[in-house]
Amino acid sequence: MRGMGAGGSRHDLQERGQAELKDVPLSRIYGLFRKYRGQLTAIVLLALVGGVIGLIPPLVMREIIDHALPEGNKTGLLVMVGLLVLLPLASGLLGVWQNHQNTKVAQGVMRDLRQSLFANLQRQSLGFFTDAKAGEIIQRLTGDVQAVQNVVSTLVVSAVTQSAIVLTSVGILFALDWQLAILATVILPLFLLPVRQVSAIRKRLRIETQRVRGDMSARLGEIFGVSGALLTRIFQQEPQQQRQFSELNERVMQLELRLNLVGRWFGMVIGVLGPLGTALIYLYGGWKVIEGTMTIGSIVAFAAYLGMLYGPVATLLNLRVELGTVLGVFQRLFEYEDVVPEISDREGAEPLREVEGRIEYCGVSYAYQPGQYALQDVTFSANPGEVTAIVGPSGAGKSTLIGLIARLYDPTEGAVTIDGRDIRDVTLHSLRKQMAFVTQESFLFHDTVRQNLLFAKPEASQEEIEEACRQAYIHEVISALPQGYDTMVGERGHRLSGGERQRLSIARAILKDPRILILDEATSHLDSASEAFVQAALDELMRGRTTLVIAHRLSTILTADRIVVMEAGRIAETGRHAGLLAADGLYAKLYRTQFAKAGADAEAEMRASTAKSR
Repeated sequence: MRGMGAGGSRHDLQERGQAELKDVPLSRIYGLFRKYRGQLTAIVLLALVGGVIGLIPPLVMREIIDHALPEGNKTGLLVMVGLLVLLPLASGLLGVWQNHQNTKVAQGVMRDLRQSLFANLQRQSLGFFTDAKAGEIIQRLTGDVQAVQNVVSTLVVSAVTQSAIVLTSVGILFALDWQLAILATVILPLFLLPVRQVSAIRKRLRIETQRVRGDMSARLGEIFGVSGALLTRIFQQEPQQQRQFSELNERVMQLELRLNLVGRWFGMVIGVLGPLGTALIYLYGGWKVIEGTMTIGSIVAFAAYLGMLYGPVATLLNLRVELGTVLGVFQRLFEYEDVVPEISDREGAEPLREVEGRIEYCGVSYAYQPGQYALQDVTFSANPGEVTAIVGPSGAGKSTLIGLIARLYDPTEGAVTIDGRDIRDVTLHSLRKQMAFVTQESFLFHDTVRQNLLFAKPEASQEEIEEACRQAYIHEVISALPQGYDTMVGERGHRLSGGERQRLSIARAILKDPRILILDEATSHLDSASEAFVQAALDELMRGRTTLVIAHRLSTILTADRIVVMEAGRIAETGRHAGLLAADGLYAKLYRTQFAKAGADAEAEMRASTAKSR
């Protein structure tokens, strides 16, 4: 609804209950994997078996060098060579299966995380969405979730398997030669020095990168939406839009370059330390070979296992850096997952059934922020089946007033009741099931006419759909479309005229068959022909329903059972047209400035029509 929730100053997201951006405990990340423990166990076992198989080839090479070749053992040579072929094949087959299971777990966790975020966002009040950028929300649901795939698919399994390989390699090294093993492991602490600093830098850069990507998504959503695209062309702002996008695009590129550069520097440092250890082994081991205290096969096997030690250690350290990086993404995701809905069902809330439709506002006040009231001490009632028109100057609190009835937000003070029940004591689902909105800017999804109608009542039959459209005076228009009810309406329904969109929205409300109807009257921006059709459809929709309507047309005010006149968040007057006009208060002033010409035009049109008929 236009202006709904926008009448006061904006809360930032933190004020609306959003969690602070803070370090994420690893236990919470592990919790995402809890339902996949069986699959993870199988993955780890597959990885461990593959890792053990990968440890065998150096020992096979030692056998070839130290025994098969010197002893001329052709059979032993064939067996050893066969093992060098079969072992990688077996390891590769295990790797394929492990990777498939990795991907299944990764996609499952990402699906669960997206679903959890989506569900929590669906619970948020309208105020949350007036403050948040749509593109930022989409970025967190898509881009940020995708960014955690690496930690899901590789970090967890790799951490376990690489740790096992490191421990096994260290054991084999000490078994081969304990002195060389000490020399090989003494440089391992050097690997740890750059990890903490690099991890912190990459984490900060990743948070900033995802934030800028969110800004870019939000900007693109505005620019390439139908309204944004139209506004850009009308005001010839294409160059300005390109400059703004270029700045964001450049910012993303620079951040990604910095992320990559930090990672490459870390990789270079690790890459230098590995060969340093290997050089020391060949120096000391070669000395022992020359002295005859060590065989060539042993030093070759030792050097091979050294690669199996330093490689996994480098991988583990890189995993630590990557974990620090992805923690920044998890912070952004959990920030949205921890948003506490402003509006929710109270404990013990019961369904609202068999509604007659008597609405009462009892001393209602609403403040967007402490001390900044949009409504103050509002009290009035609307009887079942009556039309209550709400009028007043811009900023008087009209949209806020009707938003409260659907619990788009809750009163700061006082209560709103339906049939005597405080609407905070009934479930949100049952409350909103009893009402429908028709707004000035009717929103349609980029889908077929049928699906836009079924949004109100998914189980509706074709006969029900057509009857609702006949009552809204839109059935003939839809039938004339290329694919009838299966015609795509376009982005926000822009393939239809304004009057057609309004009548389709009215048909959607008729299909829902609500007991309570809320209107931000839908005819103020339409041409005369469209207005006549829409007004006829509205008259059909309002019949027999309790209706609250922000009135922009004189005809609605004249036929209303009650008029509530708002000024600065308070009720200035209530009554019917004649009485309020006679009181010569705010309503009379509004009538003279906003409605008198419309009244004169209507009277002149009536006189002309009468004269013509004579």
